Amino acid sequence: MHFISPDFLLESDAARTLYHTYAAPEPILDFHCHLSPELIATNHQFADLTEVWLAGDHYKWRAMRANGVPEDFCTGSASPWEKFLAFAKTVPRLIRNPLFHWTHIELKNYFGITALLDERSAPAIWEQANARLTEPAMSTRGILRSSRVLALCTTDDPADSLEHHKRMRADPTLKTRVYPAFRPDKALTVHQPAVFNPWIARLEAAAGVDCTTFPNFLDAIRKRHDAFHAMGARLSDHGLNVVPDADCTDAEAAGIYDAARTGRDVSPADTAKFQSRMMVFFGHLDAEKSWTKQLHLGALRNANTRMFRKMGPDTGWDSIGDWSQVAPLTRYLDRLDAENALPKTIVYNLNPADNYAVCCTLGNFQDGVIAGKVQFGSGWWFLDQKEAMEWQINALSNLGLLSRFVGMLTDSRSFISYPRHEYFRRVLCNMLGSDIEKGLVPADFDHVGGIVRDICFRNAREFFGLEVGQ
Repeated sequence: MHFISPDFLLESDAARTLYHTYAAPEPILDFHCHLSPELIATNHQFADLTEVWLAGDHYKWRAMRANGVPEDFCTGSASPWEKFLAFAKTVPRLIRNPLFHWTHIELKNYFGITALLDERSAPAIWEQANARLTEPAMSTRGILRSSRVLALCTTDDPADSLEHHKRMRADPTLKTRVYPAFRPDKALTVHQPAVFNPWIARLEAAAGVDCTTFPNFLDAIRKRHDAFHAMGARLSDHGLNVVPDADCTDAEAAGIYDAARTGRDVSPADTAKFQSRMMVFFGHLDAEKSWTKQLHLGALRNANTRMFRKMGPDTGWDSIGDWSQVAPLTRYLDRLDAENALPKTIVYNLNPADNYAVCCTLGNFQDGVIAGKVQFGSGWWFLDQKEAMEWQINALSNLGLLSRFVGMLTDSRSFISYPRHEYFRRVLCNMLGSDIEKGLVPADFDHVGGIVRDICFRNAREFFGLEVGQ
């Protein structure tokens, strides 16, 4: 039997019933990913296994570097085959790393390959997978269809033209509904004029607004928020170390904005002020349109300054941060709540030490009207693996309502990363199945199985209010 058997991760009869009967049949709503809208719009066909599997995947790059693989075989100029072979040599060393599981699930699900990947099997796997990639079913849209992705949300800058989303929205042959999600992180880079000012030039062009003044800057962002809404967007997203926490008047924000626009240095204190003012503004925008705000908290980004200068962001030099999260998060949510401007919110926490504190905090802001209005998000980044999924599920179960959870997402740049949903579903069903076997949960499969179905797909469909494909 193949290593990834039909009952992989399912350790009891109850778990197997929950997964195969209730979880596996549900489609996917991937409400946060980093897939390329252009590749979907053009129905891109991948040239080889390296392009579809290794390009842009900093999970794999980190593992390869840890195995002594030179950078040329990760992000450098080595040929696609050489990069794939370097990864294949690394895979046997991945025992107990989630990449070992994901690798073999992806090979099995998309390519029908059941051999374990290593240096010896690499040539045959390379040939078989590349032959499969020439088939129409393995285009970007074909992969989404075969993965049963009914809707997904990409991650998009307010200054993006959304041209590819416009093209997809007008294309009746695209069965998966694809929506932009509003990610205004660069609007907070007031302390980096070399980043902030070129970005504002792009924002001005996209919005058709002269951003000479701070009020005009806010107006430009609002116009782009409106444009995203017109394209079907119903989610925003912020990647933050911590939620910024400082009082700031409009006059103070305008002065800080003017300083940054003229290239002057902005102090850490003024940066916190400006960012706090902007985050409140973003909260109001989302609440006005009944959007869902996503907060990704706790990543220590670009920790290796030498490699960051050489390679730039999102190349695998990030880690878990250790900041105090709860007090600033509470003050942010409380301020929006006091101003009747708290949108539906999902908080993704990257430091597991904060799981219980963050989850407990979110319970303070449920409004008794929208079920699960403030969500404790799924295991994120370094925590999207079995053990950390269990930690997140346990915290949510003990301090909130697991039954209202909107479930898993890919947070991925790879089109063949959808087995992460399968992985999550197997973990969820194994936990609930174990509880049934122990007598901690009733052996009422209609009830418990219904909750599984909700978590896998239905809660997300209802919560976000997105139209899904067929």
